[in-house]
Amino acid sequence: MSERLVVIGGDATGMSAASQARRLKGPGQLEIVAFERGRFTSYSACGIPYWVGGDVGGPDALVARTPREHRERDIDLRTGTEVTRIDVERRRVRARVLESGEEYWTSYDKLVIATGAEPVRPDLPGIDARGVHGVQTLTDGERLIATLEGARGRRAVVVGAGYIGVEMAEALIRRGFDVTMVNRAAEPMSTLDPDMGRLVHEAMTGMGIRLVHETAVTGVRTDEEGRAIAVLTEDEEYPADVVVLGIGVRPSTGLAREAGLPLGPSGGLLTDLAMRVRGHRDIWAGGDCVEVLDLVAGGTRHIALGTHANKHGQVIGTNVGGGYATFPGVVGTAVSKVCDLEIGRTGLREKDALAAGFRFVTVSIESTSRAGYYPGSAPMTVKMLAELGTGRLLGTQIVGREGAGKRVDVAAVALTAGMTVEQMTALDLGYAPPFSPVWDPVLVAARRAVKAVRGAGDAGSGS
Repeated sequence: MSERLVVIGGDATGMSAASQARRLKGPGQLEIVAFERGRFTSYSACGIPYWVGGDVGGPDALVARTPREHRERDIDLRTGTEVTRIDVERRRVRARVLESGEEYWTSYDKLVIATGAEPVRPDLPGIDARGVHGVQTLTDGERLIATLEGARGRRAVVVGAGYIGVEMAEALIRRGFDVTMVNRAAEPMSTLDPDMGRLVHEAMTGMGIRLVHETAVTGVRTDEEGRAIAVLTEDEEYPADVVVLGIGVRPSTGLAREAGLPLGPSGGLLTDLAMRVRGHRDIWAGGDCVEVLDLVAGGTRHIALGTHANKHGQVIGTNVGGGYATFPGVVGTAVSKVCDLEIGRTGLREKDALAAGFRFVTVSIESTSRAGYYPGSAPMTVKMLAELGTGRLLGTQIVGREGAGKRVDVAAVALTAGMTVEQMTALDLGYAPPFSPVWDPVLVAARRAVKAVRGAGDAGSGS
């Protein structure tokens, strides 16, 4: 008799795990049942802002593999069906067909939890009104576009200035809306240090986006039809024909919590390196619903990125299918853009390094994307953190024009390898005038960091 694998969640992790397990074990060896409450599977949520902004078509353009394609690979994929309970003791899950309301139990021998993340939606008056949108799934994208196309005016307010908030602000500008962004922090992009976030602020202001910082939203005003018409703060209200929540996301782990599975400080599921839920031999979890090892600071952290989610799925599918694979952890690398400004970061910010107890130095340098004499050379700022004493790289942030964002990958590799900034200065990076100055900006920052570490000696105290 074959074993049964049950997968909760039909996006990156869930279907990558199911597909990899199917490659390793045929239908006669492993039955695979997957539940997805939406109608889309295996899609790029990261592409939603570019669909909204008109850069890509959608939603079909963002789908890597359709439900039909999964079913053709002998995966019993049940869309429009939501899992409402996990019974760990009896090794079964309860599902509800959303259209009919029918409920039933399905037993499992092995279980994969890939429930993803959900937009943070603060408990404020009017936050659930018509015209207020979180953006996490393709269905969310469809609803937002429908609101934009039917809007009575051209005023948009974005609440929060994280990656999604910044990207959605640009998308709304491109659709012809007047955009106001309201943010509790001092600068946009709290994943950067404030001095680097200021560069993003200046670029967004130059695009015509109104930024309101260090301001908390207190509610959403609605009209008599229950439609959002303004975002409220303590001191002012900002008229809005559409409101987009860009506060961030949190792990969607309500099912796991109710089932008594272990959760970390951010509310994400805790797993071992094989992505097996701690203390549960036949339950795996991955993607935006888990916390993973931080290779720089230690401990666990929640990072919602499709790159990790797909890797988790491959690891899980390999282990379920009888092989062995691990996911070692992350250094916290991410890139984004606002118009032609590229933003990259990896490792720790200053406040992360302080919280982790590091003594460190920081340096910032200005450089260019190409040799200064070559046409199209554009400025960029590189900020680097290095540990006092050891000189180990702790983090890097880059903000600049074309060619800036992906340079952060050099620092990500150095972080993963545990390199010192002095070791980085000897990296054999590619050079030609159309691509880089003789000294790449990342290496210029590393050289400056070496001097700072040596100059500070063992007496420095960080920042």
